[in-house]
Amino acid sequence: MTARNLRVGILGGSFNPAHDGHLHVSQLALDQLELDELWWLVSPQNPLKPASEIAPFAARFEQASVIAARDGRIKVSDFEKKSGTVYSLDTISALKKTYPDISFVWVMGADNLRQIPKWQGWQKIFRSVPIAVFPRAPYSLRALNGRATRRFARARIDHNDAPRLAGHRAPAWVMLQAPLNLQSATKIRQTQPGRT
Repeated sequence: MTARNLRVGILGGSFNPAHDGHLHVSQLALDQLELDELWWLVSPQNPLKPASEIAPFAARFEQASVIAARDGRIKVSDFEKKSGTVYSLDTISALKKTYPDISFVWVMGADNLRQIPKWQGWQKIFRSVPIAVFPRAPYSLRALNGRATRRFARARIDHNDAPRLAGHRAPAWVMLQAPLNLQSATKIRQTQPGRT
């Protein structure tokens, strides 16, 4: 398969730390969206989180690589660190310029769908790349009634059409169907003393 017809999901985040929940949603996205690969973009620094709460980049990248190694379709990337992008909109733009022949899908949880109106250029993100949202308790219902979903209600596609999302012209988004995985990086940090 050439880069021209690769269908790639992008899951960005702090991965502070990476865990089985990330693996679960990645495999869900790979299967339901019929993607060839899914890239974990480990963020040097989430602009919405204090730097004091984030472990060093190298440690987070290494941990993500260990977890991702369980599925060969998942690639861990330092693209944001190398490109110097801070905001998701800039990252998406840089990815599309760097890899013009790849069909990208932005993958995020319902918690991020709910808070995306706080992101810089959030409406441009919806217009730049198809978006797949995985359910996440307890955010899914609130996210589906939130500002972003109301604004882009007509761009939502049925979950049965999820395999065609990568070929859709943005704006297009789908809520995936899946059993929930309740792991979270926040809970892991709270239960493991010494973790940033």
